[in-house]
Amino acid sequence: MIENTITSRRAVYPTQYDKEPLNKEEISKLLEMANWAPTHRRTEPWRFKVFHSEASRKALSAFLEDTYRKTANPFSEIKCQKMGEKPLQSACVIAICMQRDSKASLPEWEEIAATAMAVQNMWLMATEMGIGAYWSSPSLLQYMHHHIPMEEGERCLGLFYMGKYSASLPPGTRQTSIAEKTVWV
Repeated sequence: MIENTITSRRAVYPTQYDKEPLNKEEISKLLEMANWAPTHRRTEPWRFKVFHSEASRKALSAFLEDTYRKTANPFSEIKCQKMGEKPLQSACVIAICMQRDSKASLPEWEEIAATAMAVQNMWLMATEMGIGAYWSSPSLLQYMHHHIPMEEGERCLGLFYMGKYSASLPPGTRQTSIAEKTVWV
């Protein structure tokens, strides 16, 4: 039931992942579900760059560490190390990108929202498949075009880390009820 999938979805961090690989069919299924997100004027702005092989995840790790070393102020060795470890702890990392449609004249927030809904679809499907996932938005996103090919008008909105996990996850909570966030007009 969709209600159970929504309420059991959690951020599962790379340190929680087992070493079990994800196969291309599993990743393709997640991406296919992302492609069914709602999109105004059918612009389908989401774009995904998949780091699945060990070599591509190692290269991403090296890029993140190197770029952090060159750009961070103040610099933290611990943060640099964690940034480099995440791709290596993951079975797959997907760069979440958004392509602006120059002809559609949509507000940028609508394209960002559509891309976020695509990620939510992926995340819900991952939950159903027993795949842990975590959307990270490191400060280095503005440099991702130095590592991955991007079209004009495309930008990276985050990194989606994924991996299988065996640990049980805590139940979800919310700070306040929906009644406190709702006004009936």
